[in-house]
Amino acid sequence: MASPKVMNGTLAASDETFPAADAQAELHPAQNQDFQVDPVSSDVATTSLENKERAEERRKKKAEERNDALQILKSTIIVSGAILAVVGAVFVVTKKLQATSLFN
Repeated sequence: MASPKVMNGTLAASDETFPAADAQAELHPAQNQDFQVDPVSSDVATTSLENKERAEERRKKKAEERNDALQILKSTIIVSGAILAVVGAVFVVTKKLQATSLFN
């Protein structure tokens, strides 16, 4: 539809019209294969994605290192507890043997 223009104080129809719309492309944008990519924003998006991937890799690596350190600490505590239990048992057995000795 043409928009009216004011010429000499009166309204007149203009020759300008709206461009024809592609209804199929407007209604189904996922099927539209003919589109222009802005190279600057595409590079920014690619760089941003790469940075996010690198940050995720670093975070995973730190988490693995932290888990490894915690696993070593847990193992050390468990082994130390087992050694203390054996030493305690030996101590108790030694005291019992001394208490029930025939030579006392």
